[in-house]
Amino acid sequence: MKLHWSPRSPFVRKVMVFAHDVGVAGRIECVRTVAAMMKPHQELMRDNPLSKIPTLVLDDGTVLYDSSVICEYFDHLHDGPKLFPAPFAERMTALRRQALGDGWLDALVLWRGELSRPAGQQSQPYLTSFAVRNEATLASVEREVPALEASAYSIGHIAIGCALCYLDFRFDERQWRKDFPRLAAWHATFAARPSVRATEPVDDS
Repeated sequence: MKLHWSPRSPFVRKVMVFAHDVGVAGRIECVRTVAAMMKPHQELMRDNPLSKIPTLVLDDGTVLYDSSVICEYFDHLHDGPKLFPAPFAERMTALRRQALGDGWLDALVLWRGELSRPAGQQSQPYLTSFAVRNEATLASVEREVPALEASAYSIGHIAIGCALCYLDFRFDERQWRKDFPRLAAWHATFAARPSVRATEPVDDS
């Protein structure tokens, strides 16, 4: 399998954490692909017209995207405990948590993009909106920590954990742990997982 990959992308990291967790990381050929929002990647677009990563190309030429689809595909490649639960109620909880983590990441990426613009071109209403939504999400997940700890590890845990990792990577000045101690304790256990330690982001440009 060929994965269009970047060491900075939080959605690629989500996919790679999942791959390590289910034991298929060794079957993946990671191809360095720069997918900038302002500059479509012509080679990538032959596989994914959206010019977005992660994009997975199977050996038979089948192409899969986005991260949620790729992770679910990986879950069908192993015989261990499934990270997309089969029982309906558990699955809905895991998918909701994945949607929360992915939506959080979307907002964080856009927030960082806005902050990267020249100061005079930044939109203060956008920046305020991102900050408010980030705090609301942190507070929501803080309340959910007991349920996270009580439920079996799943795609939902991975998505939320990777969002927090990206918050550390790109918004370290926020120092969120002091305001959300239960979430900080939960994330420490997530960050200690071998799959997470093996996929540390690198800002290489």
